[in-house]
Amino acid sequence: MKEIAFYQNRFVDVDEKVIPIQERGHQFGDGIYEVIRVYGGTPFMLKEHLARLEKSAAAIELEMPYTLHELEAIIMEGLKRSGIPEAEVYLQITRGISSRQHHYPDASAVYSMTVREVRAIDEKIRTDGISVILLEDERWLNCYIKSLNLLPNVIAKQKAASGGHGEAIFVRDGIVTEGASSNIFAVKDNVVYTHPATKRILHGITRAKVMELARLQSVAVKEQAFDEVFLKQCDEAFITSTISEVLPIAVVDDVTLPNERPITDGLAAAYRHLFS
Repeated sequence: MKEIAFYQNRFVDVDEKVIPIQERGHQFGDGIYEVIRVYGGTPFMLKEHLARLEKSAAAIELEMPYTLHELEAIIMEGLKRSGIPEAEVYLQITRGISSRQHHYPDASAVYSMTVREVRAIDEKIRTDGISVILLEDERWLNCYIKSLNLLPNVIAKQKAASGGHGEAIFVRDGIVTEGASSNIFAVKDNVVYTHPATKRILHGITRAKVMELARLQSVAVKEQAFDEVFLKQCDEAFITSTISEVLPIAVVDDVTLPNERPITDGLAAAYRHLFS
């Protein structure tokens, strides 16, 4: 088993130096990306991730260098070459290679990809939950685009990590939006709440699947904005993402949430059942 990469039109060693200095992604963050979890050699919800990639490309007026069918074939070939059964696939598309200028260049988009061992989350953390901190949401207004421009997220993640927290949760104008690399849910009186899928949040693939699972379990789901007071007074809370899956929140800032999490635990089990 080995980690492997793909750049432009060929597979390369993951440590090979292939990015030109005048790459738009390198100079401007001019591009989009996806992360796909692989279970037992099979990419989970691959078509949903590629469909979102295509939507992000359209939103930034970027012409895709490959069709979705071709991208799927490249991903599957990468998994075959790597031989890694439990993996995460990172892929991105940039506006290409050109002399530095702010407006769009006359250049072809560039696709790149890595296949690596998945960043496993300890089962004790999945059981005990994580602590999170609330931070002001200082990102741009088109968070539904999975853009390479992640500096506010990176800074928020570092503040969380420096304080020993598992995630940073963004708050904009008093409203809880999402995590630095996750969507967030709060449970109150057996109803699951999450921020509506507006431009202010990423339309998470895991988020959508968990909402579907909740409804299958006859759990009410409301896409309704809530504030930080509601979050700190809720019965349960959890985050979702491709790598985290369904991860309970134990502490918000300095407020400890209830230890019993029947809805969170049920959704986490149902989600893991999808690929186990």
